[in-house]
Amino acid sequence: MHHSVSSRLVRSLVPFALLLTLIFSTRAQAQAADPASNQDSNQDHIVSSQALQQQVTSSAQTRQKNIETLTELLKTPTAQKAMHDAKVDPVQVKNGIPTLSDDELANLSGRVTKAQSDFSAGILGIGLFTIIILVVILIIIVAVIH
Repeated sequence: MHHSVSSRLVRSLVPFALLLTLIFSTRAQAQAADPASNQDSNQDHIVSSQALQQQVTSSAQTRQKNIETLTELLKTPTAQKAMHDAKVDPVQVKNGIPTLSDDELANLSGRVTKAQSDFSAGILGIGLFTIIILVVILIIIVAVIH
């Protein structure tokens, strides 16, 4: 699992590194062409440590909220019964949630929230809601394995 996480991390960071290289090389060329704009340009791109801290805190809070949404779903009687019937270890699924990426968590959490809302409104029946829960559980398990 460690190898696949590392390779997935590398695959996701390579485009970002290439983008940064392109941005900085283009910016360096522009600054070399117009040294007078250097000072003004540097002031435009300074980000305060407070702004960075707020963004990190916001991201962490969003991630935690998404983890809680999925964890709460797994505590429902419908999810407990679905895992029991499918012979799935609830502990493995619960422990797998934090291993999901921020994007995976956001995607699943959004889908779960929508499904719960539709179920509460009577748009989804218990059968379809159970299938959605099983799909969420399957996605979490597959993410843990890979």
